[in-house]
Amino acid sequence: MSEQRAFKTEVQKLLDLVIHSLYSNKEIFLRELISNASDAIDRIRFQSLTNADLLEGDSDWKIKLTADKDAKTLTVSDNGIGMSEAELENNLGTIASSGTKKFLEELAKNKENMPPELIGQFGVGFYSAFMVGSEVTVITRQAGGQAFKWTSKGDGFYTIEPATREKRGTDVIVKLTEDNEEFLNEWKIRKTVERFSNYVEFPITMDIRREEPVLDKDGKRVEGAEPKVTITEETLNSQKAIWQKSKSEVTQDEYNEFYRHISHDFVEPLETIHWNVEGQTEFRALIFIPAKPIFDMFVPEMKDKGVQLYVRRVFITDKCDELVPSYLRFLRGVVDSSDLPLNVSREILQQNRTIRIIQKNLVKKVLDTLAEMKSKDVDKYLKFWDAFGPTLKEGLHMDFENKDRLVELLMFDSTATADSRKTSLEEYVSRMPEAQKEIYYLNAEDRAAAEKSPVLEAFKAKGYEVLFSVDAIDDWVMNDVPEYKGKSFRCISKGDVDLDSEDEKKAKEESRKQAEADNKDLLETIKELLKDKVADVKLSHRLTESACCLVGGEYSMGDQMAKIMKAMGQEVPDAKKILEVNPDHPLVAVMRKLRAQDAKSPKLEQFVKMLYGQAQLMAQIPLDDPLEFSKIVSNLLVADGENSIQ
Repeated sequence: MSEQRAFKTEVQKLLDLVIHSLYSNKEIFLRELISNASDAIDRIRFQSLTNADLLEGDSDWKIKLTADKDAKTLTVSDNGIGMSEAELENNLGTIASSGTKKFLEELAKNKENMPPELIGQFGVGFYSAFMVGSEVTVITRQAGGQAFKWTSKGDGFYTIEPATREKRGTDVIVKLTEDNEEFLNEWKIRKTVERFSNYVEFPITMDIRREEPVLDKDGKRVEGAEPKVTITEETLNSQKAIWQKSKSEVTQDEYNEFYRHISHDFVEPLETIHWNVEGQTEFRALIFIPAKPIFDMFVPEMKDKGVQLYVRRVFITDKCDELVPSYLRFLRGVVDSSDLPLNVSREILQQNRTIRIIQKNLVKKVLDTLAEMKSKDVDKYLKFWDAFGPTLKEGLHMDFENKDRLVELLMFDSTATADSRKTSLEEYVSRMPEAQKEIYYLNAEDRAAAEKSPVLEAFKAKGYEVLFSVDAIDDWVMNDVPEYKGKSFRCISKGDVDLDSEDEKKAKEESRKQAEADNKDLLETIKELLKDKVADVKLSHRLTESACCLVGGEYSMGDQMAKIMKAMGQEVPDAKKILEVNPDHPLVAVMRKLRAQDAKSPKLEQFVKMLYGQAQLMAQIPLDDPLEFSKIVSNLLVADGENSIQ
């Protein structure tokens, strides 16, 4: 006899929460029902180890989906443990009560070693069916017991009554609302199973109806004949959760095939990381480092979808910032946890201690793998660095805990390396002359521009190696790396640079004083003529061949950073640069003579403008007025040519 009962706890409030807030994707309901069915099979398998009679001769484990378009119902059936009337009351009559959880707690009292795969949150996940259904019916029977039917419309009440079911197991029948009838379509069911339940251990099957035309003996279609209908039970999921296997059981071809499946990349991965963790938490992971950036890294809606989170082989999300930090967003793969609830929400992910432990382990494993690659196969590591170096560098700014590991992974072009090679900081420091106290680097758009920079001249003369920071992000991240092995970093295009030792300074003291005195008037004239363009004009200690260069102030923003800020629409302060001139250059000597002859000479003004234009060009800064610069150069060349003829 059917008896109407009211849900326990504040069920209607909780139902509203589940239906409208807990899940952002309606497809999740099928994932939850399949997961519950999988848990039910797990439980009967475990109990049958000590009581084989529970099987009743039925151990052909499977989960079957049945779509009835006439009745507008989708049914999820299993041959699992089933439920008694009391369990229906406890598990489905009280929200957030979990049959599987209580089952584990009971066995824990007997100090059994329980497989973590049996953990499940049956209660809350089941109610996601009301997101798509106007009514949900559960018909269930335990081995050797009576079958019962549970029915509810999600309105605060449910009924439980005796029913008929031939074999042990459970049917969950969802009567779909009109706007959710797409879940009766084969393609929709296939797509949902493939996305969320593809790696569930047990086969998920469905009867597939096909119509085939009637053909005559010549193979031609018989007009007017009723098509031949075939119904075949097909398995919708692959069941191939290769991350659950040990590494020795998986071939490289299988790894590559799985990588292509989850990444949609046609190139084999550069590195495969497959491991499982036991201890504070338990999880398995299969992580791939691509050989090159995958196209979806640059698609806004796809760029954060990298490592997929599973809970006991059930897909949860492919967008989990809490699992993988953004500077490792190039990774592809799977993390499968045994310690998270299946109904995990965004808020739970943000606050969950297990996720933080998994992330810590994952980041350490990836960085250790890269460090080993760099140590044992530098050519392979350089391929990685060329593809993802700029992305990895972001970690220096955001991951304080792993900063030391990340610093060891940095690679640079430098004045001591060939075009195709790079150097690490460890190698750089090992080559430093004893007199060198700092690590020198130069920011530039690319290696070619860096090699042509005049600010390198004094360093080359001294034999000091200079690193080239040629990634747009370098201006930003280098500020987060103040030193390496006691050596501070020094940008050679900012502030004052004096490479002379104390003895060298004493030896050059007289000549320096003389140079300052000889060029004092010229420097003042240049300052006056360029007062709106430069912050200061100084004699240079870094130039040996060029006439001039532009450098930034000690704490000024670098050119690359300024470009990034502008590209982001940020307001960038107008920071003027310092013009340094080489007192030993012939051009500067000519300008000194002109200044001595006539401080107001128009020709001197042209020389000053040409000098500043040269400095801009060498610094790869656009000329203020290219036409004027061209005319000035032409005029000075003509004048020089006429003087030569005379």
